[in-house]
Amino acid sequence: MAVSQTLEGLIVRDPNLRGGRPIIAGTGVTVRTIVGYYKLGLTPEETASETGLNLAGIYAALAYYHLNADEIEADIRANTEENVMKK
Repeated sequence: MAVSQTLEGLIVRDPNLRGGRPIIAGTGVTVRTIVGYYKLGLTPEETASETGLNLAGIYAALAYYHLNADEIEADIRANTEENVMKK
């Protein structure tokens, strides 16, 4: 009998990985990264192909973003400001 997976646990936070940002479990890829592809206009399928991630992880990251947009947008802004200050 095949074991089915659930949505629980697809997005995780670990203070030791990526500064505690939400990531796709088992990958180290941040939700912020997937949102970047989304904002560039890539489809989830294109993002999966580009990153080598499975489609379930991409959709989980996008769902997390839409549920927590303020948090992720603040992280994106902070990262942008950090990069500008380094230049």
